[in-house]
Amino acid sequence: MGDSVFPLDKIDKKIISLLVKNPETSQKKLGQILKISQPAVGARLHKLKKKKILVNQIGVNLKKTNLGIAKVDLSTSNSTEILEIFKKCPLFINGFVTSGKRNLCLFLIAEQFESLNACMDRHVRTNCHVCDVEISIIISSANDIIAPLTLEANKTETRMCTEECDKCNFHKSENCLGCPNTKYYRGTLFR
Repeated sequence: MGDSVFPLDKIDKKIISLLVKNPETSQKKLGQILKISQPAVGARLHKLKKKKILVNQIGVNLKKTNLGIAKVDLSTSNSTEILEIFKKCPLFINGFVTSGKRNLCLFLIAEQFESLNACMDRHVRTNCHVCDVEISIIISSANDIIAPLTLEANKTETRMCTEECDKCNFHKSENCLGCPNTKYYRGTLFR
Protein backbone atom coordinates (compact mmCIF):
# COMPACT_ATOMS: atom_id res chain seq x y z
CA MET A 1 0.00 0.00 0.00
CA GLY A 2 1.90 3.01 -1.26
CA ASP A 3 1.05 6.64 -1.90
CA SER A 4 -1.21 5.65 -4.81
CA VAL A 5 -3.80 4.45 -2.28
CA PHE A 6 -3.84 7.87 -0.63
CA PRO A 7 -2.77 10.30 -3.39
CA LEU A 8 -1.81 13.46 -1.51
CA ASP A 9 1.10 15.82 -1.92
CA LYS A 10 3.09 17.26 0.99
CA ILE A 11 0.91 20.37 1.25
CA ASP A 12 -2.35 18.36 1.37
CA LYS A 13 -0.85 16.12 4.06
CA LYS A 14 0.25 19.16 6.09
CA ILE A 15 -3.22 20.76 5.78
CA ILE A 16 -4.86 17.57 7.05
CA SER A 17 -2.34 17.21 9.88
CA LEU A 18 -2.89 20.79 11.02
CA LEU A 19 -6.69 20.45 10.89
CA VAL A 20 -6.58 17.17 12.83
CA LYS A 21 -4.69 18.99 15.60
CA ASN A 22 -7.03 22.00 15.47
CA PRO A 23 -10.15 21.82 13.25
CA GLU A 24 -10.82 25.52 13.93
CA THR A 25 -7.64 26.67 12.14
CA SER A 26 -8.59 29.33 9.59
CA GLN A 27 -7.65 29.16 5.92
CA LYS A 28 -5.67 32.37 6.41
CA LYS A 29 -3.64 30.78 9.25
CA LEU A 30 -3.08 27.60 7.20
CA GLY A 31 -1.83 29.75 4.32
CA GLN A 32 0.61 31.58 6.61
CA ILE A 33 1.98 28.32 8.02
CA LEU A 34 2.29 26.70 4.58
CA LYS A 35 3.48 29.90 2.85
CA ILE A 36 0.69 29.74 0.24
CA SER A 37 -2.26 32.07 -0.36
CA GLN A 38 -5.61 31.71 1.39
CA PRO A 39 -7.37 31.07 -1.96
CA ALA A 40 -4.87 28.25 -2.66
CA VAL A 41 -5.71 26.74 0.74
CA GLY A 42 -9.43 27.10 -0.03
CA ALA A 43 -9.01 25.35 -3.39
CA ARG A 44 -7.11 22.48 -1.78
CA LEU A 45 -9.72 22.11 0.98
CA HIS A 46 -12.48 22.09 -1.63
CA LYS A 47 -10.68 19.36 -3.60
CA LEU A 48 -10.06 17.25 -0.48
CA LYS A 49 -13.69 17.57 0.63
CA LYS A 50 -15.04 16.84 -2.86
CA LYS A 51 -13.00 13.61 -2.96
CA LYS A 52 -14.26 12.84 0.59
CA ILE A 53 -10.68 12.55 1.81
CA LEU A 54 -11.27 15.35 4.31
CA VAL A 55 -14.59 15.20 6.15
CA ASN A 56 -16.15 16.98 9.08
CA GLN A 57 -17.62 14.72 11.74
CA ILE A 58 -19.68 16.04 14.61
CA GLY A 59 -20.26 13.71 17.50
CA VAL A 60 -20.12 12.98 21.18
CA ASN A 61 -16.69 12.48 22.75
CA LEU A 62 -17.31 9.13 24.44
CA LYS A 63 -14.12 9.52 26.47
CA LYS A 64 -15.82 12.40 28.34
CA THR A 65 -19.06 10.54 29.12
CA ASN A 66 -20.03 7.79 31.52
CA LEU A 67 -21.16 5.59 28.64
CA GLY A 68 -19.67 2.15 28.32
CA ILE A 69 -18.17 1.11 25.02
CA ALA A 70 -18.13 -2.50 23.93
CA LYS A 71 -16.21 -4.21 21.15
CA VAL A 72 -18.08 -7.25 19.92
CA ASP A 73 -16.12 -9.72 17.79
CA LEU A 74 -18.09 -12.47 16.15
CA SER A 75 -17.86 -15.26 13.64
CA THR A 76 -20.67 -15.17 11.14
CA SER A 77 -21.55 -16.68 7.80
CA ASN A 78 -23.43 -13.50 6.85
CA SER A 79 -21.65 -10.34 8.00
CA THR A 80 -23.80 -8.17 5.71
CA GLU A 81 -27.02 -9.26 7.43
CA ILE A 82 -25.64 -8.61 10.92
CA LEU A 83 -24.32 -5.19 9.91
CA GLU A 84 -27.68 -4.25 8.39
CA ILE A 85 -29.45 -5.17 11.64
CA PHE A 86 -27.07 -3.06 13.71
CA LYS A 87 -27.05 -0.06 11.36
CA LYS A 88 -30.61 0.52 12.60
CA CYS A 89 -29.61 0.31 16.27
CA PRO A 90 -29.13 3.65 18.08
CA LEU A 91 -26.45 2.04 20.28
CA PHE A 92 -24.31 1.10 17.25
CA ILE A 93 -21.18 3.19 16.66
CA ASN A 94 -19.53 1.30 13.80
CA GLY A 95 -18.84 -2.14 12.39
CA PHE A 96 -16.00 -3.72 10.45
CA VAL A 97 -15.72 -6.88 8.37
CA THR A 98 -12.38 -8.37 9.42
CA SER A 99 -10.10 -11.28 8.58
CA GLY A 100 -9.41 -14.14 10.95
CA LYS A 101 -11.57 -16.47 13.02
CA ARG A 102 -13.94 -13.70 14.07
CA ASN A 103 -14.87 -11.93 10.86
CA LEU A 104 -17.05 -9.10 12.14
CA CYS A 105 -16.27 -6.44 14.74
CA LEU A 106 -18.98 -4.16 16.15
CA PHE A 107 -18.62 -1.18 18.46
CA LEU A 108 -21.62 -0.28 20.61
CA ILE A 109 -22.33 2.08 23.49
CA ALA A 110 -24.19 1.13 26.62
CA GLU A 111 -25.80 3.02 29.48
CA GLN A 112 -25.59 -0.24 31.39
CA PHE A 113 -23.82 -3.43 30.39
CA GLU A 114 -26.79 -5.64 31.34
CA SER A 115 -28.72 -4.01 28.47
CA LEU A 116 -25.85 -4.62 26.09
CA ASN A 117 -25.63 -8.26 27.14
CA ALA A 118 -29.40 -8.62 26.68
CA CYS A 119 -29.07 -7.13 23.19
CA MET A 120 -26.33 -9.64 22.35
CA ASP A 121 -28.33 -12.57 23.75
CA ARG A 122 -31.48 -11.53 21.95
CA HIS A 123 -30.15 -10.40 18.58
CA VAL A 124 -26.69 -11.91 18.04
CA ARG A 125 -26.27 -15.18 19.91
CA THR A 126 -29.65 -16.43 18.65
CA ASN A 127 -28.91 -15.53 15.02
CA CYS A 128 -28.46 -18.69 12.94
CA HIS A 129 -25.59 -17.07 11.00
CA VAL A 130 -23.54 -16.43 14.18
CA CYS A 131 -21.40 -19.21 15.63
CA ASP A 132 -19.09 -17.40 18.07
CA VAL A 133 -19.28 -14.11 20.02
CA GLU A 134 -16.76 -12.35 22.24
CA ILE A 135 -17.63 -9.11 24.02
CA SER A 136 -14.87 -6.89 25.36
CA ILE A 137 -15.50 -3.75 27.37
CA ILE A 138 -13.30 -0.80 26.44
CA ILE A 139 -11.51 0.26 29.63
CA SER A 140 -9.63 3.26 28.24
CA SER A 141 -8.51 4.75 24.95
CA ALA A 142 -5.36 6.56 23.87
CA ASN A 143 -7.32 9.15 21.88
CA ASP A 144 -10.76 10.68 22.00
CA ILE A 145 -13.54 8.56 20.53
CA ILE A 146 -15.97 10.75 18.62
CA ALA A 147 -19.25 9.00 17.86
CA PRO A 148 -21.96 10.54 15.68
CA LEU A 149 -24.82 9.60 18.02
CA THR A 150 -28.37 10.61 17.23
CA LEU A 151 -29.58 11.34 20.75
CA GLU A 152 -33.19 11.94 19.77
CA ALA A 153 -34.53 8.46 19.22
CA ASN A 154 -37.49 7.82 16.94
CA LYS A 155 -40.11 6.46 19.34
CA THR A 156 -42.26 3.73 17.82
CA GLU A 157 -44.14 0.76 19.22
CA THR A 158 -41.62 -1.80 17.95
CA ARG A 159 -37.88 -1.90 17.49
CA MET A 160 -36.37 -1.14 14.15
CA CYS A 161 -35.11 -4.74 14.20
CA THR A 162 -38.74 -5.91 14.71
CA GLU A 163 -38.36 -7.21 18.28
CA GLU A 164 -40.85 -5.95 20.86
CA CYS A 165 -39.50 -4.90 24.27
CA ASP A 166 -42.77 -5.50 26.12
CA LYS A 167 -42.54 -9.20 25.21
CA CYS A 168 -38.84 -9.53 26.12
CA ASN A 169 -37.94 -11.33 29.37
CA PHE A 170 -34.78 -9.21 29.76
CA HIS A 171 -36.87 -6.04 29.69
CA LYS A 172 -39.58 -7.47 31.94
CA SER A 173 -36.99 -8.47 34.56
CA GLU A 174 -35.35 -5.00 34.29
CA ASN A 175 -32.09 -6.47 32.97
CA CYS A 176 -32.46 -4.27 29.90
CA LEU A 177 -33.36 -0.60 29.55
CA GLY A 178 -35.15 -1.36 26.29
CA CYS A 179 -34.50 -0.06 22.82
CA PRO A 180 -34.22 3.75 22.68
CA ASN A 181 -36.40 3.64 19.56
CA THR A 182 -39.39 2.34 21.49
CA LYS A 183 -41.80 3.73 24.04
CA TYR A 184 -40.54 1.00 26.40
CA TYR A 185 -37.11 2.60 26.80
CA ARG A 186 -36.22 3.25 30.48
CA GLY A 187 -32.81 4.88 30.08
CA THR A 188 -31.91 8.56 30.16
CA LEU A 189 -29.51 9.17 27.26
CA PHE A 190 -32.07 9.15 24.44
CA ARG A 191 -34.88 11.00 26.27
